[in-house]
Amino acid sequence: MMSLTAARLDRISPSQTIAISQKARALAAEGRDIISLSAGEPDFDTPLNVKRAAIAAIERGETKYTDVSGTRALREAVCAKFRRENGIDYAIDEVMVSTGGKQVIFNAMLATLNPGDEVIIPTPCWVSYPDIVSLAEGRPVFITCPQNNGFKLRADELEAAITPRTKWFILNNPCNPTGAAYSAAELKPLTEVLLRHPHVWVFTDDIYEHLAYDGFKPATVVQVEPRLKERTLTMNGCSKAYAMTGWRIGFCGGPRGLIKAMDKLQSQSTSNTSSISQAAAVEALTGPQNFIAEMVAVYRQRRDLVVAALNQCPGIVCGKPEGAFYVFASIHGCLGKTSAGGQKIETDEDFVTALLEEEGVAAVHGTAFMAPGHMRISYATSTEALREACSRIKRFCEGLH
Repeated sequence: MMSLTAARLDRISPSQTIAISQKARALAAEGRDIISLSAGEPDFDTPLNVKRAAIAAIERGETKYTDVSGTRALREAVCAKFRRENGIDYAIDEVMVSTGGKQVIFNAMLATLNPGDEVIIPTPCWVSYPDIVSLAEGRPVFITCPQNNGFKLRADELEAAITPRTKWFILNNPCNPTGAAYSAAELKPLTEVLLRHPHVWVFTDDIYEHLAYDGFKPATVVQVEPRLKERTLTMNGCSKAYAMTGWRIGFCGGPRGLIKAMDKLQSQSTSNTSSISQAAAVEALTGPQNFIAEMVAVYRQRRDLVVAALNQCPGIVCGKPEGAFYVFASIHGCLGKTSAGGQKIETDEDFVTALLEEEGVAAVHGTAFMAPGHMRISYATSTEALREACSRIKRFCEGLH
């Protein structure tokens, strides 16, 4: 019998972070006491002023189709955000709005990649980058960024990875899963490499831009090197900074030709994102911003709590990240052992599976992020839950033999 599914689906896998979260929810539905540290989602509620703006839009009847690239009000707010916070001057036809940041990436890759084009991705990396590239018939090229260099890419490594087939370089700053972030001084050597290779386009994913700690200021590529503006797509969104994951608002700025191509693709896929979500996003970007600092202060306390607790667990080594709301801990010292429940721990996936089944703590294995021997923990959950989860992780590690 002829297969129903297209061959292109064989090039990708279901999101492993979503899979872990679904398994945790299934166990919780069975009555298990589960603490999920697997989802990349703020536990804070969307700010009240943003919710009220959405309600007001509904009451005004703003429930119709919008331009594919977003309402003029939201695109103007996006332009103002880029000028105000990043020093980048985009015209209104150089920005567009999509259904979450993931669609921005999907649009960009599908609109530009030809079979065999290479996309450089530093690892550890977010799980969706390689699959989106593969779905667009591109070839992911990975550069391993080890823990002893703070999970950060070095200029000589970028230089060595570039070939005549390189089409894009993707940089996530701050990074999911590691929390590693690049300052302007750290980005400068990378931009110098990129200037020497004018055929390479740059995709910078700044979705965690506002989630940085201890005075650290993540920079973005065009801010550091304006000469790269004509081949850089700068992506951001409302999901993380404004606790708006379910509203599905991503946006980007880039050269007109690229934005026009992405708009063309989006017009034949989702068309515009929700008109109500767009009205809410206008308020998020133009209204009071004090919510962000308050949220970041809580995240910083949680980060410090988790890092300190994990470093007390036998076999785990955890550095302190500069940004995002994840820690990415080495569990190499736990491998090759057996859990108290009798499960063999040969891989990082074995570790997180046993941790979930025996202690009810859901984390994501490092292999999902192209970094075996690690696990990612999200500290975007309550401080009380984090304390209990860390206690369970320590008990699990102490039970390994």
